[in-house]
Amino acid sequence: MLQLIDVFKELDYRIVFASASQESEFSFPLEDIYVEKENILLNDDSFDDFINQLNPDIVLFDRFMIEEQFGWRVSKSCPNTLKILDTEDLHSLRLARQKAFKEDKKNDISDLFSDTAKREISSILRCDISLMVSEFEINLLKEQFKIDESLLYYLPIFAEKDSKRTSFEQREDFVFIGNFLHEPNWNSVLYLKETIWPLIHKQLPNVKLKIYGAYPSQKVLQLHNPKTNFLIEGRAENAYEVISEARTMLAPLRFGAGIKGKLLEAMQYGTPSVTTSIGAESMHYKLPWNGSIEDNAEEFANKAVQLYNDEKLWKECQQNGFEIIKNKFSRDLYFSKFVEKIDYVLNNLEQHRNKNFIGQILQHHTLRSTEYMSRWIEAKNKNN
Repeated sequence: MLQLIDVFKELDYRIVFASASQESEFSFPLEDIYVEKENILLNDDSFDDFINQLNPDIVLFDRFMIEEQFGWRVSKSCPNTLKILDTEDLHSLRLARQKAFKEDKKNDISDLFSDTAKREISSILRCDISLMVSEFEINLLKEQFKIDESLLYYLPIFAEKDSKRTSFEQREDFVFIGNFLHEPNWNSVLYLKETIWPLIHKQLPNVKLKIYGAYPSQKVLQLHNPKTNFLIEGRAENAYEVISEARTMLAPLRFGAGIKGKLLEAMQYGTPSVTTSIGAESMHYKLPWNGSIEDNAEEFANKAVQLYNDEKLWKECQQNGFEIIKNKFSRDLYFSKFVEKIDYVLNNLEQHRNKNFIGQILQHHTLRSTEYMSRWIEAKNKNN
């Protein structure tokens, strides 16, 4: 989201950030980058007054659930506003993979056709552009759900390699980082604890695995075991420090979708990683990974130990990460083309929407049902 704010700031847009969530001590100080804030946005008639008065050229929705709640109000009040959906990742794909994993079966295409997928794809069709961070997910939407490619735009997270690099000799220990409210992260930590770390610890008894993440529950904290050097460290005050001080990142993700921020940051900060095929999906083209990609637990552990001990291999993998950053995540690769896309759709909005007639039908026929859901939330809020 901050990346997109930065793009529109460079284009001299006036930016208003509106949220239904309360600020916390970890909220980004948007006022420091001269972004206006509309705090505690409510899904009631006050939003209609707000959006009418603002009359924006573009509205950007942070994930499909926000479009569900507020999209119909934007369309009703500002029908000529360009609507952009920031998908972050395909929630329906992540949940389908999670379901298959918990049922101990292979991913099946039938798992994709869920109620979440119907909601998410309806939201994509109601919007003018949906931003995608994964080529795999774009192909899935085009091939399985027949979404026209003119509605989908590939825009990954931008990243640049860090100029300050900690050497191999200065680094120690393994690291994992990720929000514990995110189910793929919790599952990965459990997998490390029960299966992978014992294999690594047997070969490297004096090396630690430091687990960082916000919102650790009691079941997470109970995994902390200094005797085996498996350490639950809680929230990282500075992700750069904990990743750049570690020698290797471990990320045995068994389900998930989109770009994995921990692995992208590891590349930025010169920290080689060992992950799974799900973890590396859509993150490196055909370029060599900055470490190893292994789905077998024993091979995962062996490659982690090898990468930790072999300085020559470690440096080669670090350089691989920098090459991936340069050739896949550099801002210069995407900025100009994204601006061209926005300008074109803004100037040809009616023509663009006419190519998406299914979206117009959805907009027409589901407006009421979406409106009723929002009005139910409004009534519920008033009762509370």
